[in-house]
Amino acid sequence: MKAIILSAGQGKRLRPYTDHVPKCLLCIRDNQPVLETQLRALAECGVEEAVVFVGFGADQVEDFVARSAPSGIRVQTVFNPFYAVADNLATCWLARDYMRDDFLMLNGDTLFEPAVVRRLLSAPSAPLTLAVNQKPSYDDDDMKVSLGSGGRLVGVGKTLDPRIVDAESIGLMLFRREGASHFCQVIDRAVRREGATRLWYLSVVDEMAQESPISTVAINGLWWGELDSPEDLASLRADLGNEPKEEARVDRALFAQG
Repeated sequence: MKAIILSAGQGKRLRPYTDHVPKCLLCIRDNQPVLETQLRALAECGVEEAVVFVGFGADQVEDFVARSAPSGIRVQTVFNPFYAVADNLATCWLARDYMRDDFLMLNGDTLFEPAVVRRLLSAPSAPLTLAVNQKPSYDDDDMKVSLGSGGRLVGVGKTLDPRIVDAESIGLMLFRREGASHFCQVIDRAVRREGATRLWYLSVVDEMAQESPISTVAINGLWWGELDSPEDLASLRADLGNEPKEEARVDRALFAQG
């Protein structure tokens, strides 16, 4: 099993933390950065290879991988030269050559306990399965999901009508068999359209759902988190029971400067 990790963006909403450090290298536990936390969880679940797409701060991520990648998983990086002018649909288009056989794909800011990956991998075999979480209410920033019978995906997007929202996508999905080839075909159509640089890959998944069945698996009750804002960073550190001491001093100094 291989994982493709989309970590090319800067994470501008996290400034000043990400003024000079890419989001995936922010430390969240015992001086352990986001990327290392992801790789350790994947390796624990038997994932043998990870391809990390990088952009902002690429040299720092490449140096981290060379020096500190956890054992048990082979890691390579691929540079996305369009990271500053395009959203993650373009990264997925660049990743097409790596989308062979079965693979996981995850956002570079999605964190999770290994049990989340295990639940996704043990789900009934399907071309494409999204990990989703259900909760009492959803905000404007949630990537909302509408479900049909048997957990089939009906639609996904931030602007879904609240009356049809059943869950949220956590930014982790599993491709098997023909799911990868279908995804690549729809991506190739999407990047040719006007405004493609402003699209997210889940718009392609939404389009795929209108053409063939897409499965979901609920990870309710398992821990996961998303890193988009300073508030998210504080929450994740609290969840994991540790604020890195050295970085905490740097954080406070940055905010003191304005």
